[in-house]
Amino acid sequence: PGTLLPRLPSEPGMTLLTINIEKIGLKDAGQCIDPYITVSVKDLNGIDLTPVQDTPVALRKEDTYVHFNVDIEIQKHIERLTKGAAIFFEFKHYKPKKRFTSTKCFAFMEMDEIKPGAIVIELYKKPTDFKRKKLQLLTKKPLYLHLHQILHKE
Repeated sequence: PGTLLPRLPSEPGMTLLTINIEKIGLKDAGQCIDPYITVSVKDLNGIDLTPVQDTPVALRKEDTYVHFNVDIEIQKHIERLTKGAAIFFEFKHYKPKKRFTSTKCFAFMEMDEIKPGAIVIELYKKPTDFKRKKLQLLTKKPLYLHLHQILHKE
């Protein structure tokens, strides 16, 4: 059912971020088995700044989209995230022939992209590069991860 965590208690002057993962665009979306997304917040060295969370398996697959419509509560106040931190989204799915769950692609959002409202972010080829040094776009087609951000400030 995923490993989503509840929202942290609010603190005066501090901002919390909820990210709604709407959908991800993939050319073979319909073939993905039990797809889910692992969300992590990492510093520039790839070290976790918050607990890693998994979404529940996607709600539905339609054309070139896998729909999630799930809220992730980032487990740290925005003001407490280190400079250069990024929020990573790893798209994972089950491979029956190999009998394991594989990462298909990943996306990330940097601190300057945190603002209320909708955002679409590009997808990159695996393996996930938490240090963001050798990024390769997944495809030439415009396929993205669609998110909606909600900021909570006391």
